[in-house]
Amino acid sequence: MKLLRKILYPFSILYGAITSARNYLYSKNILKSAKFEIPTIVVGNLSVGGTGKTPQIEYLIRLLQNQYNVAVLSRGYKRKSKGFIIADENASAELIGDEPFQYYQKFKNIIVCVDADRVNAIQQLQKLANPPQVILLDDAFQHRKVAGGFNILLTPYNDLYINDTMLPTGNLREKVSGADRANLIIVSKCPSIISEEEQFEITKKLTPTLYQTVFFTSINYENELQGFSKVNLLEPENAEVLLVTGIAKPDPLLNYLKEKNIKFEHLKYADHYHFNSKDLIEINKRYNSLKAKNKILLTTEKDYVRIFDKLKNLNYISIKTKFINHKNDFDNIIKTYVEQSSRNS
Repeated sequence: MKLLRKILYPFSILYGAITSARNYLYSKNILKSAKFEIPTIVVGNLSVGGTGKTPQIEYLIRLLQNQYNVAVLSRGYKRKSKGFIIADENASAELIGDEPFQYYQKFKNIIVCVDADRVNAIQQLQKLANPPQVILLDDAFQHRKVAGGFNILLTPYNDLYINDTMLPTGNLREKVSGADRANLIIVSKCPSIISEEEQFEITKKLTPTLYQTVFFTSINYENELQGFSKVNLLEPENAEVLLVTGIAKPDPLLNYLKEKNIKFEHLKYADHYHFNSKDLIEINKRYNSLKAKNKILLTTEKDYVRIFDKLKNLNYISIKTKFINHKNDFDNIIKTYVEQSSRNS
């Protein structure tokens, strides 16, 4: 591994130089960023995958949907379609991507759309008979063609961007200095209990600018499973679980199951994985081989939307973002931005 890192290191330097040059051109307005009067909130990260963007987007939806007409805009990663699409009754994970389809399934009073060209998407949204009053841009921190009105940067507790290196040696999409574009930073996937002293130390390491606020969140797992049956994950005695995941970083879920002393086997697939017939045969084979009388076929909510129609007996575990503290401060910052931007538009 060390040898491979040494071999790839020159490419990391080159990649860092390219992204830095691109950011410089945008900062000097040589490359143009489109600005919109409508409130636009960007949720993103400096690293590749697994920072908790999806539950954070869902938190913002819950925060704003009762007061505003909310739209969520995503590129629709690994979807089997192109161009601008608004989710409707014909939507599927294959058509619009797994995260957008998850939003569409869960929140019936919002607009969910996908387009790799976010500028075009926002222009199309503004033409609607009932246009959105606020747009949440999922994973658009590096999409500099749109100047987000408010930028939220996520970094996981166990993998802070300050400890990472540029692709392909590490996981950073751009240099750490890119964090300066964020209005606030969220340290995600924290332990449920983290002292204010540790929060202070982490904040100090992140060296936020004077105008940036740092918040800390954890993942809250819902033990009442959804899907095939509404069984409580903690109730069946001597239950065995076959866990199937196709997400970037399943470790928090694995740790949660271990903490709850749940016996499980884990089938791990690549992030945003499209399951084929061979995979389904293997999953069913492993599930049927479990010896316990009470057995559960379990996946994540993001994976469920890709395979719920292909596997019977499949359940999923829901997650929510939970602020360790200062939740009201975060809510007020977001609401104030949307309110003031709406007033000025």
